[in-house]
Parts: sequence; structure tokens; C-alpha cells
Amino acid sequence: MKKKAAKNNNPLNTAPWRYYLVLAVVALIYLSLMARTAYIQIIEPEMLKKQGDLRSLRVAANTVQRGSIVDRNGAELAISVPVETVWADPKIIMDNNALAMTKHWQALADVLDQDINKLIARVVKSPSKRFIYLERKISPAMANYIKELKIPGIHLRKESKRFYPTGEISAHLIGFTNVDDKGIEGIERMYDELLTGTGGAKRFRKDAKGRKIEIISVEEPEQAQDITLSIDQRIQAIAYKELKGAVQAFKATSGTVVVANIHTGEILAMTNSPSYNPNNRRNTAIHRFRNRAITDIYEPGSTMKPLTALTALEFGSAKANSIINTSPGWMRLGGRRVSDPINRGKLSVEEILVTSSNMGTTKLALSVPKDYLLTKFFDAGFADDTGTNLVGESAGMMHDRSRWSQFELATLSWGAGLAITPAQLTRFYMALGNGGIKRRLTIVKNSDKTTAPGDQERIFSAKNSLAITHMLEAVVDEHVPKAKVDGYRVGGKTGTSIKAVAGGYGNDYVALFAGIAPISNPEIVVVVVINEPSGDLYHGGEVAAPVFSRVMKGALRVLNVAPDAQKSRTASKHIKLTHPEQTIALVGEHNA
Repeated sequence: MKKKAAKNNNPLNTAPWRYYLVLAVVALIYLSLMARTAYIQIIEPEMLKKQGDLRSLRVAANTVQRGSIVDRNGAELAISVPVETVWADPKIIMDNNALAMTKHWQALADVLDQDINKLIARVVKSPSKRFIYLERKISPAMANYIKELKIPGIHLRKESKRFYPTGEISAHLIGFTNVDDKGIEGIERMYDELLTGTGGAKRFRKDAKGRKIEIISVEEPEQAQDITLSIDQRIQAIAYKELKGAVQAFKATSGTVVVANIHTGEILAMTNSPSYNPNNRRNTAIHRFRNRAITDIYEPGSTMKPLTALTALEFGSAKANSIINTSPGWMRLGGRRVSDPINRGKLSVEEILVTSSNMGTTKLALSVPKDYLLTKFFDAGFADDTGTNLVGESAGMMHDRSRWSQFELATLSWGAGLAITPAQLTRFYMALGNGGIKRRLTIVKNSDKTTAPGDQERIFSAKNSLAITHMLEAVVDEHVPKAKVDGYRVGGKTGTSIKAVAGGYGNDYVALFAGIAPISNPEIVVVVVINEPSGDLYHGGEVAAPVFSRVMKGALRVLNVAPDAQKSRTASKHIKLTHPEQTIALVGEHNA
């Protein structure tokens, strides 16, 4: 018995399975470590690299300031100014019990013009967050004050803010950016990519003490471009001042002025009233942001009569010295009446424009084939954009249908039945002053003074365009004295249209005037539109013509255009009639 007990107490007789169990556990641990190592280094090596990079890899961003927008002479219209943004690190604030600094938080709320309770609530709401905006783009003075408060977790970051030196004068054209400096309206939106540029970055590695030990890569920034507009801010300011005064004086709903260079198509001024302050857009209705010069369409009224007269000259159904019999002062077309206020009898083409005769214009329109008349209206660009590429530009409303009644053709001839933008009207009068060549409008300065072949097109003969231009001088001299400009020969045409409403026409008017100067060598076109003037004065010659005169006078002087009033006038009224009794029938054979 004793021997047997001794045998059982011998450590050398321990069961073999325990030994193998230990070996298995050790082997399993070893294999697990090997598998984990292989998984990390071969299958998923990026995780450790990422963690290492988080500790040592840094990226220093090099932001690019947004480009400037300047006028043709370099005057700044939109610039970026340095500002700072206030942000909070809620975790740091909570860890340092910074909310106990009550007076400091009250001072912060006061300078940011915020309620202190709401300000603190934003921080407490997300105590584990590491970044919260408190206020974007504050002035340097405010930033210095906040820095002196020394509240733990409150930081400043350098940014830039868009500033518009000209304010409401050029607001509709320049547009504006949002808080992140992205273009939202106008030129800011149109050229956002060029104005933004691309920021650079430097990737480097640092050691535990924060020292740079390796520069991994350097991305050079792509600098933003500046945009030079065709606008002359001096003319823009004159146009806005005169337009704003007229809109207020006649209690109109709105108004627009467009000034353009006849030979280049460059827009020298484009302004609307009422406007807005792009530097402070709070409580500004959205509809006030639109550029009415390119978005709003109006029936152009009698400003279209020169086009009808020119079409008749182009077709050959009338000549510059033709006489048209408008007696008895009225006519019926398809049961509808066309008439003048009085029986004007026999009128020359020039006198039709001077007196703005609906009868004479109708007879000129009906003396040419329907398709020819419509083609000329389309050639004038009344169904296309003007080429500015501005955001929101309308192509107008010009019907392209096969059936037109004679009455519809008659109304079209004196500017009813179609609707166009002020910019489109400007382009047509540019073509008149430019000898029949239609050019695309441009809002960007043409530095090399060259015109691409696709940017211009001859739509009228030079001879007939010149004849109509001289007739427009007679219109101003004899019928619209308020459009005259001292020292210069001016030509133009008034327009007064009734605004269309559902089912017909309402009681509101649109007053227009489009003109050219100087007639001896046309340089500038000015178009004025006053929308819905109130009171007894609402005709284009009473409301829009005075604005045209003052804007044209200012533009000519700014551009240093020499006066031409002393040069002899060669208007068509002085051309002798070779056939004094030549007349055009009541209705031309082509549209009978």
C-alpha cells in the first residue's frame, strides 16, 4: 500500500494530456499572432499606416483669394477683403469648464450680436464635437476683441469676404456670392470657376516634438483670374442715377437702361431700378435680384416701326423718298380696325416715323410678303439671346407660326404681338447704327478689338440702314425734343405699349425710348424702359426720352466723343423726290 501511494505522488507521472494542452495553447497563441501580423501587413496594411499618419502626417493648405471683378478702366466692382470666422471646440470648452467665465461669454455674445443663452446652448448641445461655427466672416476689429477674451475653446480662422464697392449701382449685373464665396447671381455666378481658382497644399511629416522631418509633396495653387468687364462704371453710375430718379418721379414699378458701343457690341452700362445692396441682402425680396435688362420682356411698341420701314426698303416695295397715302386715317383688316388719331393724308417714310403713324407702318408691312417681314424680325434677333451668356437671359417671345392674319401682321409692324428684352432692343438699334451689321452683345471687355466671324452678321444693307438712321434724327428733331442732346445729332424712336394681361390688355403702360448718337458717326446706343409709370404721363416721349437724353449726354462726354451738331444733316427729308406722286396702295399685293 505504501509503494502504491508513493507511485501516485510522483510528479513524473503527470498525465501527458496536460503537457500537450499547454503546447497547443502556446502554438495557438503563436499562430494567432502570426495570422494577425499577416493580416495587418499583407491584407489590411492601410489601417496602421492611417493611424501613423494621423500622428505624424500633416497638410498645410494654401488658400487662394477669389479674383476681382473690374470695369474696363480697372475700377473695382467686386473684391475680396480679409475677415475672420469665429468657431468653437465644445470638447475643449467642457474640459476646461470655460462656461463658468460668464462675463466673457456675455461679452462674446454682445460683440456677435447674439443671445447668450442661445450661444451657450449651441455649445452644450454637442459637448463632444470638435468644431462648431459661431459667426462667419467678422471684421478684424471684432476678431481682435474676441481674441482678447481668451476663452478656452474659442478660436478664429482667417477667411475672405466679398465686398462690392459700387453697391446698388451695379448689383444686378455683378451679382453676389454666398457665405462660402460661391457665385450665386450675375457675373459672380457666370465666371465662378475662373474667379475661384484652386488652392495649393503641402504634405509633410513631423516628429513627436512637432518638427518637420519630411516634405512628402507640394501642390502649387492655381491663382484665380480677375474679370475685366466692358462696363464703364462712370456711365453706369450716370445711368443708374437718372433711372432711379425717373422711376421715383413717375412712381413706376421698375426701369432699365442699357448703353452699348455700336462698333464692338460691348455693353457700357446695364442697370435696373429698384436695386438692392449686395453688401447687405437681409430682408431683400428674391425677385429684386433679377437683372431685368435680360430677363423681363415687354412689347416694344413703336420702337419697332423703324424695323418695318427698313424691311420695306430692303424688299424694294418702298424707297426712302416714297409717299404713302394714309387717308382716310383708318382701315379695317379682317373686321379689326387700324387707325391714326387723325387723318394724316400722304406721308413720306420719314414722316411715318416722325408722326408714328400706325396706318403708314401697316401699309409698309403689308407691302412685303409675310415670310419676308417675319424673317427680318427674326434676323433682328427677337427670338434669340443676345450673346452675353448672362444667367437667366430670355430669348423673348416671337411667334414662329405658319398662319398670320393681316391684322396680326399690322400689329406686329408697330410692336404689338411680340415681346423682347431691353438687351434685344439694344442689339437691333446697334445694327441700325452699324450699317446693318448685327453683333453679339458682350459684357467682357474686348481687349484686342477684333470680332470673331460668328459674332457678327449683316442683316440689312448699309444704304437702307443709313437712310433709316437719318430718319430717326428727324424723329428727335421734330417730334421728341426731350430726347435732344446739346451739341450732338441724335436719332431715336419712342415707344408706348399697353401691358398684356390674361385675356387681353390691362391698364398699365410701358414707356420706351431707343436712340443712337452721334448721327454723323454713330458710337453709342441707349435704350430706356420705364415699366408701369403712374399718373397722367406715361408715353415714351414724356417718361423715357428725358432719361435717354441725360444718359446719352453723360456717356458721350465720358467717352470724349466730339460734338457733331455743326455738321450738315443728310436726312432723307432733304432727298428730292424723283417721283413726287409715287404712292403705295392701301394693301400691298403680297398680303392681299
